[in-house]
Amino acid sequence: MPYNKSDTLSNQTPNTKPSHEMWGGRFTESPDLVMQAINASVSYDKRLWRHDIEGSKAHAIMLEACKIISKQDLQDILFGLEQITREIEIGEFVFKPSLEDVHMNIESRLKEIIGEPAGRLHTARSRNDQVATDTRLWLRDATDNTIGLIISLQKMLLSKAQEYVDAVMPGFTHLQTAQPVTFGHHLMAYYEMLERDKNRFIDSRKRLNECPLGAAALAGTPYPTDRFTTSDLLGFASPMRNSLDAVSSRDFALEFMANAAICVGHLSRFAEEIVIWMTPQFNFITLSDKWTTGSSIMPQKKNPDAAELIRAKTGRMNGNLISLLTVLKGLPLAYSKDMQEDKEPLFDTVDNLELVLTAFLGMLTDLKAQKENMLKAANSGFAVATDLADWLVQNLNIPFREAHHITGALVKLAEDKQLTLPQLSLTDMQQICGEITKAVYAVITPEYSVNSRQSYGGTAVECVKQQIAERKLSLSQ
Repeated sequence: MPYNKSDTLSNQTPNTKPSHEMWGGRFTESPDLVMQAINASVSYDKRLWRHDIEGSKAHAIMLEACKIISKQDLQDILFGLEQITREIEIGEFVFKPSLEDVHMNIESRLKEIIGEPAGRLHTARSRNDQVATDTRLWLRDATDNTIGLIISLQKMLLSKAQEYVDAVMPGFTHLQTAQPVTFGHHLMAYYEMLERDKNRFIDSRKRLNECPLGAAALAGTPYPTDRFTTSDLLGFASPMRNSLDAVSSRDFALEFMANAAICVGHLSRFAEEIVIWMTPQFNFITLSDKWTTGSSIMPQKKNPDAAELIRAKTGRMNGNLISLLTVLKGLPLAYSKDMQEDKEPLFDTVDNLELVLTAFLGMLTDLKAQKENMLKAANSGFAVATDLADWLVQNLNIPFREAHHITGALVKLAEDKQLTLPQLSLTDMQQICGEITKAVYAVITPEYSVNSRQSYGGTAVECVKQQIAERKLSLSQ
């Protein structure tokens, strides 16, 4: 902390030092140490330094183009900002909590380097539009990185789906055996979830990509500025249309965090399945030592901790979203200091989403399916019961509800005899429905079941191959 617990309001003598160097003459005393501590954000917003400098360069270029500052002022400002960039890159720059935030730290150092021209840089802007611009620039880069990571994960899903396109496994509802599917089909379900996740980030980037700079504190500026030039220099699609909205909106951060919460929710579901599939009771997949850990007391353990930690990140990212929603819900226009609390949850979400996507890519690359165990499981639990009911409908013209009832009775009979449906004799089946013939045995296998599901989006091997081919094409484009 930048203050000591012994420093309290009651035991401090009045502070009569000059007021804050950036605030100007309204104040005659410096802030209390506790006030400095709660007010300062530089410990975390310093990560915006590169974007702050980028925004300042664009603003200075615009000011000179509009003849608000001189060419010499512009040259001095750009020179100073370049020097600050080098200092930060090599670790020589000292961020001071007493200067509150990244913006004041950079401006203060700029004044030390170039003197009076530094004071002209802040003409026609405010920290309100400055921080909104910096955060949008930073989040734009983070969004692009997120989209790239999702695409990498999608490519690996396509590769694994192709590898296991005909690996038969039980599909589940309520975590109870339902119908046979292929592992390739199962993996492609997560591809589709990630496709929607990716498109949400792509779509939100369009709304993010508007420039607040030049809106100043809230009302615009009397200087003859050109906000379109500033916007173009920073690669934004356009300036924001309303100065109040420009400085007070944080829905771009909320949207990223909501997208991230949905995305990590999808990955959490997948992680949960990995945890289940790695148990000896399932034994559907294996992960190498790279993506598992051991136990301090039980030598036999091989724990899927990476999957478990990815699963846990859901709570953290959901919490970040709720945190910022709560901060913003009652704020009047325009800027309030409450909005300083947007950065820590946003930064934490971005960092953890990057970590989760990267870890999941590594874990998925490492994953190996145990096809024999999957097929064995697909042969149990009466997974082909629906195929039997469909056969009764298609071949004996029995209404589906009646076929459902007959099949249920056959399942009960097999269960009582401790047999699977294919192990029931024809005589056993005909006790329940005398019209059944031996032709039924051809359809009550997992392999037949899988390849009979040829409707669009179905689990038949040829359908899954078509899904993979279509997604490979769309991804390449």
